[in-house]
Amino acid sequence: MRMKKILFVCHGNICRSPMAEFVMKNLVRQAGLEGKIQVDSAAANNDEIGNGMHRGTRAKLSEMRIPFDEHIARKLTVSDGERYDLILAMDSENLYYMRRILKPDAHEKIHLLLEYAGEKRDIADPWYTGNFDETYDDIDKGCRALLEKLKIGNK
Repeated sequence: MRMKKILFVCHGNICRSPMAEFVMKNLVRQAGLEGKIQVDSAAANNDEIGNGMHRGTRAKLSEMRIPFDEHIARKLTVSDGERYDLILAMDSENLYYMRRILKPDAHEKIHLLLEYAGEKRDIADPWYTGNFDETYDDIDKGCRALLEKLKIGNK
């Protein structure tokens, strides 16, 4: 397996995308694929740039015993389209902004995370719902399905 670089994107990069980043890093570590899969996250919008991870995300990751480190929200850049193999959105609004930010030749790399679990739907934003459990369950499902596809060589 050649090195795969994955970027998770949500609205502000403080709730869903960093949750997905650390869930995926943990799954990659458990699978012994740390040298094969690189994971990061970014925001589709400017709202939270420079801020840390939401306390609800930190609490859920801690509850699930998923290690995480300091995270500072950053914005998706044009160069991310060249740097990453897969750029995964948490919802359809993210897709819209990602297509506006990234060059057209990177658009084939953009997908909704839950597509890998056979579902073409959004992952609810806990910033609005307050339900970090539901968000975690969807992210975990998507990341596990993505990892399985990567292990068998699919996109």
